[in-house]
Amino acid sequence: MLLSLSEIKQRAIRFAKDWADASRERSDSQTFWNEFFDVFGRTRKIVARFEEPVKNLKGDAQFIDLFWSGVLIAEHKSRGKDLSKATAQANEYIVHLINEGRGEEAPDYLIVTDFARIALHDLSNDSPSIEFPLTDLHKHIRSLAFIAGYQTRKLDPEDPANFRAVEKLANLHDQLELANFTGHALERFLVRVLFCLFAEDTDIFEPQAFKLFILNHTKPDGSDLGSQLAHLFQILDSPQEHRDPNLSADLAAFPHVNGELFKESLRFPTFSQRQRNALLDCAMLKWSKISPAVFGSLFQAAMLPIERRQIGAHYTSERDIMKLIRSLFLDDLRAEFQSLKSDKKKLATFHDKLASHSFLDPACGCGNFLVITYRELRLLELDVLKILHPKLDALLNIASLLRVNVNQMFGIEIEEWPARIAEVALWLLDHQMNQLVSETFGIHYARLPLQASPRIVIGNALELYWPNVIRPHQCSYIMGNPPFVGAKFQSESQREDMRHLSYKVENAGLLDYVAGWYLKAADFIKDTTIKVAFVSTNSITQGEQAATLWHALYSRHISILFAHRTFVWQSEARGKAHVHVVIIGFTKYDVETPRRIYDYSDNSDHPVVTAVDNISPYLIAGPDHAVTSRSKPLCDVPEFVSGNKPIDDGNYLFTPEQKRAFIQREPKAAHLFRRWYGGEEFLNGVIRWYLWLAETPETEFRSMPAVMERVNAVREFRRTSKSKPTNALAATPTRFHTEFSSSTPFLALPQVSSERRDYIPMAFMRPKDLCGDKLRLCPGATLYHFGVLASGMHMAWVKIVTGRLKSDFQWSVKLVYNNFPWPENLNDARRARVEKCAQAVLDAREPLLKKGTSLASIYSPLFVDYTVLKAHRALDLAVDRAYRPRPFPSDVHRFEFLFALYEKLTAPLTASAAKPKRGRRSEARPNE
Repeated sequence: MLLSLSEIKQRAIRFAKDWADASRERSDSQTFWNEFFDVFGRTRKIVARFEEPVKNLKGDAQFIDLFWSGVLIAEHKSRGKDLSKATAQANEYIVHLINEGRGEEAPDYLIVTDFARIALHDLSNDSPSIEFPLTDLHKHIRSLAFIAGYQTRKLDPEDPANFRAVEKLANLHDQLELANFTGHALERFLVRVLFCLFAEDTDIFEPQAFKLFILNHTKPDGSDLGSQLAHLFQILDSPQEHRDPNLSADLAAFPHVNGELFKESLRFPTFSQRQRNALLDCAMLKWSKISPAVFGSLFQAAMLPIERRQIGAHYTSERDIMKLIRSLFLDDLRAEFQSLKSDKKKLATFHDKLASHSFLDPACGCGNFLVITYRELRLLELDVLKILHPKLDALLNIASLLRVNVNQMFGIEIEEWPARIAEVALWLLDHQMNQLVSETFGIHYARLPLQASPRIVIGNALELYWPNVIRPHQCSYIMGNPPFVGAKFQSESQREDMRHLSYKVENAGLLDYVAGWYLKAADFIKDTTIKVAFVSTNSITQGEQAATLWHALYSRHISILFAHRTFVWQSEARGKAHVHVVIIGFTKYDVETPRRIYDYSDNSDHPVVTAVDNISPYLIAGPDHAVTSRSKPLCDVPEFVSGNKPIDDGNYLFTPEQKRAFIQREPKAAHLFRRWYGGEEFLNGVIRWYLWLAETPETEFRSMPAVMERVNAVREFRRTSKSKPTNALAATPTRFHTEFSSSTPFLALPQVSSERRDYIPMAFMRPKDLCGDKLRLCPGATLYHFGVLASGMHMAWVKIVTGRLKSDFQWSVKLVYNNFPWPENLNDARRARVEKCAQAVLDAREPLLKKGTSLASIYSPLFVDYTVLKAHRALDLAVDRAYRPRPFPSDVHRFEFLFALYEKLTAPLTASAAKPKRGRRSEARPNE
């Protein structure tokens, strides 16, 4: 039991009097430290050692006066000696520890003393060092409270200790799996170990109790480790009054944990020395330094990459979790607290409100969202208590004042191991917060045995009936990070989940797996005030999927409350994934407050926050509407078509070298070759040639044996294909599957283009050029059409509306081009200006193309040609002014204008003049 700070203070006063006259380091120092630790209720020999050896750079042994691994180094000098020299000596010991490979044992604190004075140096943060006379020890108890076990450290999710913990636990997992210790037993075992590792470093157990149990109660070869751990787990599950009275003192000191964590009897293999050492290696870490936000990584590090992808196990960093929970509820609660803190009656009601909120994560994994949510609620509750009960140390029952508990947290998880880790993480976080309460008010408080429990249900969230987990009227918020599995990568069972949820949704096959959680949540929150927020891949706000998903959600009457536009997701996990994500918050009831858009285009840590009246599916200010594919252009412009699709197994395609060799063999075929442009050839300037026979009479090439070999090879390839449509093409082996020809120059652009380019590269082609189906072609395009499509205005539309191939733009004729709103009522002068600027772009590129510079290089962000850039900027301005007299300040403003024009052009004529009710942009402000 930890001592209260008031009791420690009384002990400190007595200790200072007892040691007022001590002066000789050699004879008195060890007794001094034994009694010093007793002031804080610690038995020194359990946690710290005297005369710890460490080698200097020369290899000579030096000895640390007092060493508490990972926590404290103390140096003691005789009365009147220089403490600064003692401090320098202690710092040298830390360097020697690191050089010896013992960096994990480096302490957070240094204490130096000469009996009369004590100097404390906190190395774990930027706190200033303090020095005081021994007689003032009782005045500095809070600074030394770490010795008693009060948690004062602010956990850092970026601390390297987190990543060492990940690796060590993953290694233990791997070692046990080698012994065929797998499945449920292994998962339960590791969760229990994880609890014990935290427990011995955070005063749930006696310090180092678990490590000492392994060292003192198990054989070095590991042969009895399983049976001894089974015995320990049985003790942890037993109340004190039901335990064997003959237990040794060290086993009897273990507390009753409860919570059913240790209840089940597990099968254990015969462990080896290597596996015992892996467990001890974990126990050597200072687990009190580990942030609960890293628990997900502890789980993911032990998973194979293929499993990680299929389950969709992406664990979000604490920084990104905070983005979601702040927007969903925390900022509002904090603001409400600030407004009420001067009124204790209202603040008490607010405290009740904190305890009434319930949170559901229906894809909770290891519980990171729930853990950090619970931490923030407890921190807010602590702020409330400090105002309501400023003299809490005079009260006896802290438990009656703490209202927020882990039973406010609900989750659904498909795998058992992460579900159990989520439970343990919440219990341990609860203990850490209780330590903070203890440190704040100076009275020890711990919730043992465990009484309240989070409710984490194991099952498929898309099959489960969520009201069986938590009733809708009991739920306040739904949040989380559902699996990132694209429509093309889903397993058959995942596709079945989606078919069941979206059987009435048109084009539901386009939906990513995450969309299932949106649909399920939208149904769950019917007739409630529940707010929902999910982290999702940005694909749900792009391409055809945006219309498919959001039209289905709007039919369920949901409304977007806030949106974090695309940013790079950060993972804590081993083998970090790189995903572009959004965070979208929504509800079903009408919210009067402005909606908020967070934009990360300039700074990933400090987004610009914009207040708007309504948020569209594209996460911009706009109406509840998404663009759908159309077969013909919305405006009076020429149509785009696909290029040629050969299906020839490459028999007609030649490199320059292959072409030369072929002509040497078949000279009469030289005139049959045409320049070929696929996506690579068009963008990167790669030269390839195509043996074009479609316009050549068969009687002409039948006498060319080398040509006939190719024709017969194509015929056979098509005839033996598994595709019936391809089989039918065997009758016409010299023709393309789809063909394009033009008697005049035509415009071409690639179907897929890098998102890193400011503009999609496009060019006019000659009539005889053959273009493949990776290009999109427009035979009727003029300079004007090229100018608009090569402008920032068109790119603003592309960036929002188009689909993506990985992160690259996938330019779609039916979705992007056919819906693009062209300038209305354009006069001749403005059209001429666009054409002039378009020609200037072509002219600026021409010298570079003649030198062999590819279009990909010209439009690469790494290649900046001032002439081309200047020409494009002039074209951007000309196109902007084709839409309206003044230019647009940003792409977001361009898209908002274009979408309003799109709405006008697609609306019925009777409604075309109606004033929009939503979509007004408010003043942008930087995020605080």
